[in-house]
Amino acid sequence: MTPRLRLQPEAVGMGMTSQRVRDRLVERLRESGISDERVLNAIRTVPRHLFVDEAFATRAYEDTALPIGHGQTISQPWVVARMTEALLQDAPKKVLEIGTGSGYQAAVLAALGMQVYTVERIGDLLRQARKRFRQLGLNVRSKHDDGRIGWPEEAPFDAIIVTAAAPALVDSLIDQLAVGGSLVAPVGASGGQSLLKLTRREDGSVEEDHLAAVTFVPLLSGTLD
Repeated sequence: MTPRLRLQPEAVGMGMTSQRVRDRLVERLRESGISDERVLNAIRTVPRHLFVDEAFATRAYEDTALPIGHGQTISQPWVVARMTEALLQDAPKKVLEIGTGSGYQAAVLAALGMQVYTVERIGDLLRQARKRFRQLGLNVRSKHDDGRIGWPEEAPFDAIIVTAAAPALVDSLIDQLAVGGSLVAPVGASGGQSLLKLTRREDGSVEEDHLAAVTFVPLLSGTLD
């Protein structure tokens, strides 16, 4: 069943970002192996052009990463779809995102009906993302903090999604997973990483699955205004 996407309709622009353009992106994603119709419908509906600078609006529905300032990017739609698809397999209700960035990944998760908590270390990016959440009528809880710390006060989470790469998994984030919960994160050196899905078992062990080869910006510590 396709979920009801929770977006304010007046916030969804058309023109160069018409539904036809979005449909073409969805078909490319389907051809590239994304099969969950809930995810494809979210990608079709969430207005990605609102999450990029106006100068890049005409490229918003290309399957490519785009710069958002401060050395950060909005992830390639295929990567957003693949990470979301991996999380949905376990039907999470409460999700923590590390690295809000433009806010696009959090918006896709929220549009699918999840309770989203997101942490961003760069204050300017977070302020812009919050404006977009309000514009779209999305109820996303956000915090300006070091993402490597997570959000322990709100743990445990059914799922955690990390949108920046670390050389190794961050134990403090795994500790905030509920039993049976999953963490999806890029892990590896700066030249390229492995997108991993980890599932926390009742006996305390962690099951690890490789999803794809990816390239993400690094997961850094500390905060910036």
